[in-house]
Amino acid sequence: MRARTERDELSKDLSAGVTKPLCFLIVFVIGIVIGLASSSHVDRYFTSQPYNLNRGRESIPPNSPSTSSITQTTYDQKCTTSTDIVTNCVKDECLSMKSFLSQKNLNHNMTDEELFWRASLVPDKAHYPFDRMPKLAFMFLTRGPLPFIPLWERFFKGQDVRKYSIYVHTSPEFDLGVSNSSVFYNRQIPSQVVEWGTVSLVDAERRLLSNALLDFSNERFILLSESCIPIYNFQKIYKYLTKSIYSYLDSYDDPSRYGRGRYNTYMKPEIRIRDWRKGSQWFEMHRALAIKIISDSKYYDLFKKYCTDDCYPDEHYMPTFVHMFYGELNSDRTVTYVDWSVGGPHPVIFEGGNITKGVLESLRKSGKNCVYNKGTTDVCYLFARKFDPSALEPLLEISSVVLEY
Repeated sequence: MRARTERDELSKDLSAGVTKPLCFLIVFVIGIVIGLASSSHVDRYFTSQPYNLNRGRESIPPNSPSTSSITQTTYDQKCTTSTDIVTNCVKDECLSMKSFLSQKNLNHNMTDEELFWRASLVPDKAHYPFDRMPKLAFMFLTRGPLPFIPLWERFFKGQDVRKYSIYVHTSPEFDLGVSNSSVFYNRQIPSQVVEWGTVSLVDAERRLLSNALLDFSNERFILLSESCIPIYNFQKIYKYLTKSIYSYLDSYDDPSRYGRGRYNTYMKPEIRIRDWRKGSQWFEMHRALAIKIISDSKYYDLFKKYCTDDCYPDEHYMPTFVHMFYGELNSDRTVTYVDWSVGGPHPVIFEGGNITKGVLESLRKSGKNCVYNKGTTDVCYLFARKFDPSALEPLLEISSVVLEY
C-alpha cells in the first residue's frame, strides 16, 4: 500500500512538471500571435493615413520620396498646389529670403482671411536686407479675356522685369490661355465669382491688392479693367508714379441721389453722411495705403451689411474709408481717363472707328492742370478706358507714333 501511494505521488509530480512548461509555452505562443496581429493592424492604420501638412491641403502619399522632409514646410510657404509641394519646397528653400520676398507661382489655397492677414505684415525695420527695386503692380480685374494683351505686351517689351509685376483676377473657371512667352503667362491669381454692383467687386480688388502685396518689391498698385490701355510709355508712367508722394484714388462728395442718396443711416455712428464719398473704382495707390485697406475689417463689414441693392460699394467703400482716415496720403483723383459726357450709367466706348491720332492725343492732354506732389502738372491721366476690342488693330498701328511704345 505504501509503495502504491509513493507511485501516485511521483506521477502527480511528473504531471505537474510537464503541465507548467506546457501552459507557459501555450501562453507564449498566444502572446506572439496577438502581438503580430496588433502590429499588422497598427501598421495598416498608419500606412493608410494621409500625410496632411494642414487641414484643407492636398495629402502626400506615404510612399512619396518627399515625406521625410515634411517638417521643412511652413503653414503658408507653398511652392505649388500639387502633391509635390514638399519636394519643391526642399529644392527651392521655402524658408529662404528669396521665396519670402516674392512668389514664383501665384497659386495658393489660402482663404481671403488668411491672405489678407499675410499681406498685412509690415516690417518694422526700415532698411531692406536686399537690393529693392520699386515695382509697379499692374492688377487686371476682368471676367474673361484681356483683348488688349498684344498692346500691353508691346508696352512691357524691353522693360526691366524688376520694375513691374502683373496680376489677373478672372472668373474662377476662366483660363487666359496665353503662351509661356507672354508676360501674362501664369499671372492669374486664385479668384472668386464677382457680381457687378455688389461687395464682391470690393473683395476682388482687395484680393488683387493682397496677392500683389506678397511681393515686397511692389511699391505702387494700379487697378485696371480689360478695356484699359496705357496712354504713355512704361518709362513715363514708372517715373510719374514712383516719384509721387500721393496715391490716386478718386474721392469726392456727391450731394445727389447717386452719391449721398446711397448712404444708409444704419452706418452711424461709425460712418456719418458728412464722411460719405464717391469715386471711380479704377485707382492707383502706394503700398502704405494698400496695406491699410486690406487690413480693415470694421468698415468693410459695415459696407458689406448696409451698402446693398443700389448702393454700389465699389464706388464708395475705398473713397469713404480713405477720406476718413488717410486723406493726407491721397490726391482725391484718378489717373485713369473715362468719358462720361454722354450721361447715363455707362461711359463712352471707344470703338475701332474712333481711334485716331487726334483722339489719343486728346486723352493725354486734358486741357487742365492737376495737382502732383507739391505742384501741378498737365499730365493728369496715365491710362484710359473704355476701349472696345475692335480698337486693338488701330491702336497697334499708331501706338508707336502717338503713345511712344
